[in-house]
Amino acid sequence: MNRPKLKTKSFSIRTLREWGILAIDLITVTICYMAAVVLSQAYLPSQGASLLKILQSAFICLPIVLVIFFLAFLAFRVFKVVWRYARGRDYLRIVGACVCATILFSIFDQIFHLIKIEGMPPVTGGENIKFNQIIFPAYIMLGTFSATFIILFRILYEFVYAKQRDKLETGKRKRTMIIGAGYTASVILEEISRQDSIYDPICMIDDDPDKLGRIINEIEVVGNTQDIAIIVQKYAIDVIIFAIPSLGGEARQRILTDCNATKCQIKVLPYMSEMIDNVNITKQMRDINIGDLLGRQQISFDDVGVASYIYDKVVMVTGGGGSIGSELCRQISKYKPRRIIIVDVYENCAYNIQQELLRTYGANYDLHVEIVSITDYDKMNELFLEFRPQIIFHAAAHKHVPLMETVPEEAVKNNIFGTYNVVTLAQKHNVQKFIMISTDKAVNPTNVMGATKRCCEEIVQMMAQKCAETNSPTEFAAVRFGNVLGSNGSVIPLFKDQIEKGGPVTVTHPDIIRYFMTIPEAVSLVLQAGTFAHGGEIFVLDMGKQVKIVTLAENLIKLMGYKPYVDIDIAFTGLRPGEKLYEELLMNEEGLQKTANEKIFIGHQMEIDIPKFTAELEKMREICMTNDKFAVVEQLKVLVPTFNHNSEYLEKITNLAKEYKEEKQAK
Repeated sequence: MNRPKLKTKSFSIRTLREWGILAIDLITVTICYMAAVVLSQAYLPSQGASLLKILQSAFICLPIVLVIFFLAFLAFRVFKVVWRYARGRDYLRIVGACVCATILFSIFDQIFHLIKIEGMPPVTGGENIKFNQIIFPAYIMLGTFSATFIILFRILYEFVYAKQRDKLETGKRKRTMIIGAGYTASVILEEISRQDSIYDPICMIDDDPDKLGRIINEIEVVGNTQDIAIIVQKYAIDVIIFAIPSLGGEARQRILTDCNATKCQIKVLPYMSEMIDNVNITKQMRDINIGDLLGRQQISFDDVGVASYIYDKVVMVTGGGGSIGSELCRQISKYKPRRIIIVDVYENCAYNIQQELLRTYGANYDLHVEIVSITDYDKMNELFLEFRPQIIFHAAAHKHVPLMETVPEEAVKNNIFGTYNVVTLAQKHNVQKFIMISTDKAVNPTNVMGATKRCCEEIVQMMAQKCAETNSPTEFAAVRFGNVLGSNGSVIPLFKDQIEKGGPVTVTHPDIIRYFMTIPEAVSLVLQAGTFAHGGEIFVLDMGKQVKIVTLAENLIKLMGYKPYVDIDIAFTGLRPGEKLYEELLMNEEGLQKTANEKIFIGHQMEIDIPKFTAELEKMREICMTNDKFAVVEQLKVLVPTFNHNSEYLEKITNLAKEYKEEKQAK
């Protein structure tokens, strides 16, 4: 009941404003019309026409002038514009309306000869010279004066409004420095100066020496990025806007790291490839995040190639509720598959991505969620029979390194034999492509999780060999990448939680380093790999330099507004079981092969002794049924010769469990 009243009130205020603008414009036209008539008197061969008679004669036509201009203003909708946000095209509306109205009036006047002035000298034939036949300069002045003074009135209004707003918001707007003095920065300056913005632009900086001292939209370029800290202090800056969306890599990292060292709020524009358009750029700004400090160029991918093999296909994503799996579902959906089947054993996450996709694409979107474990061969076979998937992205796995050290048998059951199930079914049902998600921890693994993922890579390569031998159509491949920022189990959520609780932030070792990438990048790599996959490849991303975890922790502490080691301490807890100081992306024996994307490489397929490997897998299956942790680890070393495992931790927890059991029995 209240909503219509609110709308009526809003409509009344808006209507009153619009009619007020029209009234002021018509008053302006009246003054300009009279002025044009008076000034045009200089062109009249008048011998008796007084100024009063000229004005009286002109006044006769005034209602017609006003009606014509009124209709022109309605047609060009000049009264609809919110002038404090006006742009150049809005002022052209006024010019167009005034020109059209003037032309219409001049034609109307010439046809009907409305205005006659007595006292004009006779012309040939004894006819009186008619005022409207010699008043052509007045037409020019009418159009020019009307457009000019109406525009000046708008500009004056905008100026007064801005001054009044600044007075009301004194102390509320944030003193802002913009990094970059190019096109994007100029658009930002224009937007924040014309909107009710919280930003008060004070200065700009740019590394181009030719721009130093130049002025863009009344804001001066006062220095370069080497002087960020000095300029921030000198101009008492509150907010820094990074306005160079084309800049990436180490240069971007250096600038943002220097910005992060200040106490300013930092706003970042997305990369050029991620920007929606060049309109409303300020709305696309976001807070700086830890991903901005990785120092690696944003990776671009061939969307056309991805679309060519996903469009109108039935796609299955195992582990579809996880951080990687759910992002796979999001990105796959953009390429309009015929159907998506999300397979996951954890219903909560699967439900979340299901609801997100239905909200995005509508309730009729062809999406199916199946709660099932990939270790259940029979149930998975039923899904293949029911849905007939053509593309499979296999992301389901146990990934937590320390936890898998305590239960190696469960890691093997889920990761190895779950993968073996899906791979076998993919070949059996003639799936077109099978892409498995792997990890850098599979290279020369020192932990159970990494060893199981390396074994999964071998399974994929083995199946690719079988397909080549039997001319099976299925293309198998694996994609290997490093740590993913923000994924389930990654260090970032842990660090944030520790910082919010006052610290300390726990880092295992001061020298530990890791590769990092964002979830969208990781998933884009997986999708791109599908375009290159022909059978047995392991795709590897050039992830740039590895990042020190302690540096990551320090930057995150700064991002959250604290000082490392002062406000929030960092404690070193020692390497966890199975953890290495650094990770590798390629095994020595694999080598490298370039792809069409300079950031993606292919490891050469290794020859697998299929009968021997299959026999060892079956032996592992029998061992897992006994739940003998040590036997499982030893068999993993057979399956993965590069597995170098320290069983000290496993022995420790096994002995503790044994002692607890003995104590319980004694009681």
